[in-house]
Amino acid sequence: MGRERNVNSTKRYIGCILLAAGFALLFISRISHSFAQWYSENIYPLWVGSIGRLSGLFPFSLSEVLLYLLILWFAVTGGVRAGRAVRKKEQKASLYSWLSTVFVIVSMLFFLYEINCGVNYHRESFAESSGIELREYSSAELKEVCLWLTEEIKDLSGMAERDQDGVMEAGRDAGEEAAAAMKSLGKTCEGLEGYYPRPKGLIVPWILSVQNLTGVYSPFTVEANYNSGMTDYNIPFTMCHELSHLRGFMQEQEANFIAFLACRESENIQFRYSGNLTGWVYCMNVLRRTDYEAWEEVRPLLAPEAEADLAANREFWEKYDGAVAEVSNRVNDTYLKANGQADGVKSYNRMVDLIVAYYRYEGQKAF
Repeated sequence: MGRERNVNSTKRYIGCILLAAGFALLFISRISHSFAQWYSENIYPLWVGSIGRLSGLFPFSLSEVLLYLLILWFAVTGGVRAGRAVRKKEQKASLYSWLSTVFVIVSMLFFLYEINCGVNYHRESFAESSGIELREYSSAELKEVCLWLTEEIKDLSGMAERDQDGVMEAGRDAGEEAAAAMKSLGKTCEGLEGYYPRPKGLIVPWILSVQNLTGVYSPFTVEANYNSGMTDYNIPFTMCHELSHLRGFMQEQEANFIAFLACRESENIQFRYSGNLTGWVYCMNVLRRTDYEAWEEVRPLLAPEAEADLAANREFWEKYDGAVAEVSNRVNDTYLKANGQADGVKSYNRMVDLIVAYYRYEGQKAF
């Protein structure tokens, strides 16, 4: 009994230390962006190079498997404990031990979240570090960008590999291509250089599909995970989006823009097509809200091959529209706002501002 009490005390101490360290990082990074910047550039890469490399040794999503094991552990230990409660009343010591273990697990997850994600929300933005000048633009300028992307898609859509239904196929080596595209972009964009593991598709993509999520960055294992069940044209762009988080750029609009750049500059046709089509979708959505007549002029010009991908994409996500997706969207919106992204889920669309700036200065070596 005494030994078990000492073990539980040790668990409490470890949990408290982890919690205190996590909250300290949270507090300091919120009040000092210079600290967050220093941490993101000097300390965080150490975790990517160690935890990320270790996770990269597994061909499957380590975070997904660990999630299932954690759920199984809670179900088994909770079930056994409930069963014993019927046969045996003296459960206080056992329950205390179980709660101590849960406390350590929660504290460790919170600490891992802060060191691999939380602090980075308060670092310098990619736009700032790259010297990108953002300013207001007219609907005419946005229309010009949409026309430009429409032409880019027209040139690429016929070269992209497709299945028998005419829908783009990402290819088996998409993960390696994504890592290569990000490494290549890192040669010209400061802050994006470094190690990139291969993104991993989930074994059970339904988990993301019901939440209307295309991918997720796991700060607990430093992994870039994507929804392997969605329409393939989304996959290259999503891979690069999640990999951008491994460089400490957590703002969603910037992760989108980095993915757009990485895909556009890739030597792989599938990636260039994916990046341009995804950028086109975002830009056209904004154009539709701001200038519907301009949108009507541009929309029919999209290549027929791309229409097949958009139709397949709509059909896929319509299957998962429902209460779970709505709740997930609200949770994600709250999470983003809590981490300094005032626009919440609308911040994803802010990549359009960056694309317009990119188009404006393209060819002037502004990126």
